[in-house]
Amino acid sequence: MSKYSALFEDEDDIFLGSPVSKLMDIIFNANNDVVRFDLENFIKRRAAMELLMEEKFGENYSKELDIFTVENAEAVEIKTKSLSIELTGEIVSKSE
Repeated sequence: MSKYSALFEDEDDIFLGSPVSKLMDIIFNANNDVVRFDLENFIKRRAAMELLMEEKFGENYSKELDIFTVENAEAVEIKTKSLSIELTGEIVSKSE
């Protein structure tokens, strides 16, 4: 277990559930306009990142991404949780 994984332990979460599951709860229950806005921004950033990957690694960047994901599984999981928390916070703060 890395020094970062303790920050995201589900069993210690007072709200119960993983950051990804909490994000899904928020997406389905928050103001629809806010969710749409933040998801559109998220998709635009994803598109930009994919274009950058394609530029750096060529058309087959997906293979490089898959290799990176396997080789860095723990870091990818931590980043997934972190991004989920970030997006949840953005949606919740705009929905108040």
